[in-house]
Amino acid sequence: MNYNCLIIDDEIELSRMTQEYFEMFEVSCATVSTADECLEFLKENTADVFLLDINLGNESGFTLCKQLRERYDTPILFISARQSDDDVLVALNIGGDDYIKKPYTLSVLLAKVKVQLKRLEVVKQLSGSSAKATDTENFTIDPATLSCRVDGHEVQLKAKEFALLSCLYVHKDTIVTKEKLFDEVWGDSFYSDSTLNVHIRRLREKLEENPNEPRYIKTVWGTGYILETNK
Repeated sequence: MNYNCLIIDDEIELSRMTQEYFEMFEVSCATVSTADECLEFLKENTADVFLLDINLGNESGFTLCKQLRERYDTPILFISARQSDDDVLVALNIGGDDYIKKPYTLSVLLAKVKVQLKRLEVVKQLSGSSAKATDTENFTIDPATLSCRVDGHEVQLKAKEFALLSCLYVHKDTIVTKEKLFDEVWGDSFYSDSTLNVHIRRLREKLEENPNEPRYIKTVWGTGYILETNK
C-alpha cells in the first residue's frame, strides 16, 4: 500500500497526533518507531515522503537516512529536538531534504509535506509529458537531472529554479499567478515579490538569449508570469 507520508519517530504519541492531523487534511500517513520497523514496513508498502527523527531510541536516524538513500529517492524531512547547526548540516549533507525542529507546529509541518507532494505530482506530470515529447520541441525539461533543453542547449538548474520552472511548464502557455507560484514552489504565500523576482531573473539569465527581452518567460504585470514555449 502507498502512503503519502511515513513518520519514523520513537515519540509514539506525537507521531499518532501528527498522523491524525494529517489525515484530517486527506494526507494518508503511517507511523513506525524504530529503524527496523521502518525497513520492514517498506518491504510491503511505499511512501511519498519520510518524516525522520534523529534519535530513535538506541538507534540513529542519520544511519537510517543513509540506508534509505541507498534504496529510495523519496524526500526525507528530518524532525528533531536537536537544535545545533551541526546536526542540521549533517542531516542535509547525508541526503535530508529539510530539517524541522521540535516542537513543531502541525500546520507548518503539513505545509512542508504538501510542498513535497506537489513537487512529486509535478514530476509525474512532466514524466508523462516527456514520454510524448519529440525531437522537434525547442523547450523541454528533465526532472531526473533538474535540467532543461532550450533550442538544443542543455541548461542545468538549481533545485528551487527547477521547481519554479516546473510549475510554469506544467501550466505553460497560460498565466500562472504569483500566489500560485508561492504556494506550489515555496509552500505558502509569506514570501515577498522580490523573492520571486530574483528567481525569475536567474531563470531568464540562464534560459533567455536576452534576459531583458524574454522570449519564453513573460511577465503579466500585476498578475504573474506565463511560459510561452511555442516559439
